[in-house]
Amino acid sequence: MKSIQIISEGRVAVIEKEMPRCGDDEILVRIKYVGFCGSDLNTFKGLNPMVTLPVVPGHEIGGIIESAGANVPEVFRAGLNCTVNPYTACGHCASCRNSRPNACRYNKTFGVQRDGAMSEYIAVPWQKVIPDAAITPRNFALVEPMSVGFHAVARAEVSDLDIVMVIGCGMIGVGAVVRSAIRGARVIAVDVDDEKLALARTLGAAYTINSRTENVHERLQAITADAGPDVVIEAVGAPPTYRMAIDEVAFTGRVVCIGYAKTEIAFETKYFVMKEMDIRGSRNAMPEDFRAVMEYLKRGTCPVEALISGVYQPEEAQEALEKWAENPGKVFRILIEF
Repeated sequence: MKSIQIISEGRVAVIEKEMPRCGDDEILVRIKYVGFCGSDLNTFKGLNPMVTLPVVPGHEIGGIIESAGANVPEVFRAGLNCTVNPYTACGHCASCRNSRPNACRYNKTFGVQRDGAMSEYIAVPWQKVIPDAAITPRNFALVEPMSVGFHAVARAEVSDLDIVMVIGCGMIGVGAVVRSAIRGARVIAVDVDDEKLALARTLGAAYTINSRTENVHERLQAITADAGPDVVIEAVGAPPTYRMAIDEVAFTGRVVCIGYAKTEIAFETKYFVMKEMDIRGSRNAMPEDFRAVMEYLKRGTCPVEALISGVYQPEEAQEALEKWAENPGKVFRILIEF
C-alpha cells in the first residue's frame, strides 16, 4: 500500500508498505484524509526532538471502516465514516491513575513517537475508533486538532461568566475560540494576521486584537473595564505570548498553556503570587473533547472550507510542506487525500 514518509530533514517520499493485518480486537480503517499539523511541519524542518526519522506522519484522521476483527462490537460495521484517537495510554502512570490518559507519561502519538496514519490503511484497536455516519471523512480530519483547543477550554473551566483571551488563531486556537463561545464566554482573539482574526470573529470571538498593530494591554483594559481577562489560553508557544498571558490575565485568573516554547522564558514571578493565578498545562484531548467537536461539526455552522488551506495528493506532500514552511502564518490545515 501507499504511504508517505518523512525521510530526513526537508525530504518526503511516497513509499510502499505492507498492508496491515487486522487482529481479532482491531479495526482496519481505509484512510481518506489526513491532516498535516504543526508537529509534522517541525519534523519536516528538523525541529521536532520527539521524532526519530524516518517516520510516517499524520494523526488527524478521516477514514472509513473497512473491516473488523472477530472480537469487535457489531456497532463498528464496515462502511461507517470514522476518525481515530491517535494517542496511547499505559494505564499505570500517575496521569492514567488520575483518569487523565491524554497526558500519559508514556504516550505515543501517531506520527510522533510512532508511525502515523498517512497510509492507505491502518489497523488499530477498536477502542480507538470513533465512528459517525453524519460526518464526512474530510470533516473528520478536522476533529483531532480542534479537540485540542476544546480540551484547553475544559482545563480552564470556562463558563458564561468569563472573559477569555485566546492567543494564537491557528487551528487549535480557533478550536478554543469555538468552545469558549459555545460555553457562553465573551472571547477575545489575539493574532498577528487579520484574516485569521476575521475567521475567529465568525467562529464566535466578540473582540479581536492584532498584536502586531495594536496595543494589546490598552485594548484589554478597555474591553474588561481594567480587570483583564479571566482566562488566557496560550496557543502559540513563544516567549512573548507566554509573557503576555502572565502579564494580562486578571487577578485570580487562569492561564492555560497549549503551545510550548523552544527556548527558556524569563517571567515576573511576583505576578504568580500577587495575582494568585492558576497556571495549567493542556495536552492532547480526551474522548469527550472529540465528541464535543463532532457535535459542533454536525450543527453545520462551522465554515469548514475556510479551515482547509489545501488538499493534496500523496505525491504532492513534499510540495505541500515546502509551501507551508515558506509561509506558516497563512495556513490552517493542509489535508492529504488518499
